[in-house]
Amino acid sequence: MKKISQIIEYFQRSMPDAESELRYSNNFELLVAVMLSAQCTDKRVNMVTPQLFAHYPDAMSMAKASPEEILAHISSISYPNSKARHLAEMARMLTKEFGGEVPSNHDDLVRLPGVGRKTANVVMAVAFGSAAMPVDTHVFRVSHRIGLADDSCTTPLSVERRLTSLFPTHLLSRAHHWLILHGRYVCKARNPKCEECGISHLCKEYKEKGS
Repeated sequence: MKKISQIIEYFQRSMPDAESELRYSNNFELLVAVMLSAQCTDKRVNMVTPQLFAHYPDAMSMAKASPEEILAHISSISYPNSKARHLAEMARMLTKEFGGEVPSNHDDLVRLPGVGRKTANVVMAVAFGSAAMPVDTHVFRVSHRIGLADDSCTTPLSVERRLTSLFPTHLLSRAHHWLILHGRYVCKARNPKCEECGISHLCKEYKEKGS
């Protein structure tokens, strides 16, 4: 498919070192940050996690905390009550069943409280370099706008499967960051910066607007 080759070539040139904007220093911190980032900006998460990690640097220390104690550190995050509960439960399960270590396979990750398919895919891609394509709102929107996903792709899972079939396996995790960052800074939900976009000539929606 010529289009996907051109898109890959553009992103390899414009974002050769694309990576997560969440700040973390180990796999446990990454997992916590990704859980907190659901329906919340990475910028806000990065403001909260330094204090949180100072109090709970690993699963064992967080496992000893109550949801109320965790809540005190994440109150400015979206859905803080449910996330505090999930973090406490996740840390206890991680300590009890996995020796405090973040598991490196998808099936074990989604067993953790508060960890869904997207969060597990992010951890697999970022922490373990696995061929995974997490689909968040940015990836979902950009994929449809530029025509990588069509009208039949109505769910995150269907978009994930479509993108997995298009991008070479070794580029999947990097492509996830390409699409997120492109959606975050260029192909925004409101007022997309089409004039600044290096792939507007390949974009399905841009062509339709111009017609």
